[in-house]
Amino acid sequence: MFDMPQSGPSNAVVEVIELSHTYQLNPAVDKISFQMEEGKVFGLLGPNGAGKSTTIKMLTTLLPVTSGTALIKGYDISTQSGEVRNVIGYVPQMLSADGDLTGYENLLLIAKLHGMESELRKKRIDELLHFMGLTASADQLVKRYSGGMIRRLEIAQALIHNPPVLFLDEPTIGLDPSARKTFWEHIQKWRKEFGTTILMTTHDMDEAEQMCDTVAFMHLGHIVAMDSPKNLRETLGLMKTLEDVFIHYTGSSITESGDYNNVKQVRNTITHL
Repeated sequence: MFDMPQSGPSNAVVEVIELSHTYQLNPAVDKISFQMEEGKVFGLLGPNGAGKSTTIKMLTTLLPVTSGTALIKGYDISTQSGEVRNVIGYVPQMLSADGDLTGYENLLLIAKLHGMESELRKKRIDELLHFMGLTASADQLVKRYSGGMIRRLEIAQALIHNPPVLFLDEPTIGLDPSARKTFWEHIQKWRKEFGTTILMTTHDMDEAEQMCDTVAFMHLGHIVAMDSPKNLRETLGLMKTLEDVFIHYTGSSITESGDYNNVKQVRNTITHL
């Protein structure tokens, strides 16, 4: 473990330094380093198995660190995991809302887990239901929700304690274009209002291009390229797309990383609840 100071350079909110995780002697993530600035969106891109989800699980304290370190709002993910959890929100790939509870009950459960007082709980739940457009369906069982409504509820769960850093692992997986658009409208509105810093993964290069200030391409546990989407495209010449950059640095096509049918298998929506 590195002996790092409790504050980062400039306005870096997340600092990742030589971070690694090894599965049975095989490095899933191998000494990666990057920083995230306050209020910005950082995209972690790459094919399946590149190490993206492993990285997020380490940063959200769900997976132990093999070597290296990371600081989130100055807190070390290995030695100050409780403090880290208080300043982050996390929306995983897989379903995290309980279909046998109502939308309100799901939020109430998360608020109680965060130790929020009764009066504050009700205020925050009402605010988030309104913000996410779920007030009218708050008392419906989540198993009756559409996939887009479920995703918005999961975002509300992650934001219940107003964390300054939000992790989104394939947040729009399995959603149709209309639901994706609504989802990102809510995220952008929230980020603009509260200055939330976001780390996201996605296989949708158009989504990454539109949403991310910086993207980092991972391949076989390493970060192989990192810059703004515009600068990365320009490194390959005129008329190149972010998908071209993806293929150039990872040797994989987007379809190899996950097409729509793969997405439906990975993420359960209402028909599978």
